[in-house]
Amino acid sequence: MGALSFTWLGHSTFVFTSPGGKRILLEPWVASNPACPESQKKLGHLDLILITHGHSDHTGDAVSIARATGAHVIANYEVCLWLEAKGIQNTAPMGQGGTQTIGDLAITMVNAVHGSSVVEDGRVVALGQAAGYVIRFEDGVTIYFAGDTDIFGDMRLIAELYRPSIAFLPIGDRFTMGSAAAARAVELLAVRQVVPMHYGTFPFLTGTVAAFRTLVEPKGVQVLELQPGETAS
Repeated sequence: MGALSFTWLGHSTFVFTSPGGKRILLEPWVASNPACPESQKKLGHLDLILITHGHSDHTGDAVSIARATGAHVIANYEVCLWLEAKGIQNTAPMGQGGTQTIGDLAITMVNAVHGSSVVEDGRVVALGQAAGYVIRFEDGVTIYFAGDTDIFGDMRLIAELYRPSIAFLPIGDRFTMGSAAAARAVELLAVRQVVPMHYGTFPFLTGTVAAFRTLVEPKGVQVLELQPGETAS
């Protein structure tokens, strides 16, 4: 069994390679993602696709990637229905508090404080509730992927119930937490490693890793800052 690795494709899009060799895409927004390097836009084999909510900067390529790869798509019930209406049948819907076991992976959907919709033909289509994920990999390593969210007090319960060691947190501000709230979220989650995301893609996402780092590193938290296309393990 290998080690967990993950590649940031910019914004909130990541490809994980699990210790058991599963390839998992979180937030399928690649082709029009301005932060994604051209060299990374051909994804190859995927086993799973996870979607936290319906906004286009998280689902923009969900249909095309799911169709091309045949990967199972995990999302809330409404997002899965939306995908099924477009011909995607490999869906695995779930709701907050639920856990799916896929092979030796345990995937739990948890709350997020955010919206979930898509615009089609000039009309807003509601797509259920936004969510985050807790993923326990084959070797027992557990991560928390927050999706788009504000801080919320029940992050304490995520820490208590699932004990993640790494958190993937938005820091960009305006549509999600900024640096100060994300730093407080780190305390609630009791993690020692954090991967910042959802920042820098657009001018109005003003949160910075530098500001976030000054708030958490003095407390012994390691910030894993990636450049788009870079892999960490």
